[in-house]
Parts: sequence; structure tokens; C-alpha cells
Amino acid sequence: AWHNKLTGSGKTMNAAARAANVFLKRRLFRRQSDGETMDPDFVRLHYPCYWHYDILFALKVLAEAGLIRDWRCDEALDLLESKRLPDGGFPAEAKYYTVSDSPRSQVSPVDWGPTGQSRMNEFVTADALYVLRAVGRYQPPAGGPTPADGGAST
Repeated sequence: AWHNKLTGSGKTMNAAARAANVFLKRRLFRRQSDGETMDPDFVRLHYPCYWHYDILFALKVLAEAGLIRDWRCDEALDLLESKRLPDGGFPAEAKYYTVSDSPRSQVSPVDWGPTGQSRMNEFVTADALYVLRAVGRYQPPAGGPTPADGGAST
């Protein structure tokens, strides 16, 4: 989808739409055979994506491709919204790396923020709000920052 935006190539947009359909026909996280969740990790938010899939990453990619308003995203969007914390942020419910300067598998030189069900993670929150805004579901918390005021609290 990004290649299409940069080059105007219809071929790349068609390829992106075909790839997106693989995920959309599964509503981003369900098995086609029985409708059950494919993997519990798919519905746990985390950051960064690296090599682990979750609904937020799928929704972000579909938003970037202009496909986020497809009705097959609705269940994943509802699930994402249900994870919003009282302060308006979103948690990183899982983490698939350890912080270290040592170059090896599943290691990051960066700490990507807190993990847990009740602690806001700034990176997950930024991606979640991007997705919700792209689909017209952004609701700022009462008294909280809004995109229109540049993020300043009122």
C-alpha cells in the first residue's frame, strides 16, 4: 500500500488488497473453520510488532492501506476499544523481547515501555489512537488531550 502511495502503481495496491483479504476473511484473528480465536497472542496487544502478530498491528496496516473501514475489521476494533484504560491509554499486554545490548534473538537494545493489563504503554497507545482516529472512533477521555489542541490538557 505504501509503494502504491509513493508510485501510484495500481499493481501494488491490488496486491495489498489481496493480501489484506487473507486477514479480513478471518476478521483479523479468527479461524475460518470454526470462528474461534486462532491464537490467544493475536488478541494481546504488544509493542513493537517485530515477528509477533496482533490485532493492533493488523488494524494499523489496514488503516495505512485505506482498508480500515471494511466491516470485517469491526470485531477487532471493538476488542481494541474494550482494552482502553480509564486514563484513555492502552496497555502492552505482552512483550516478546528482553532488553540487552547483546545482539541475539529476541533481544532489543530499547525498552519499549511498561507491560501489563492496567499500565498504559505510550507506543501501543499511539498506534491504537492512530487506528481509532482513522476509522472515526477516536473518543478523547474527559478532560484529556485532543488532537485538535495539540495534545494539551484542558
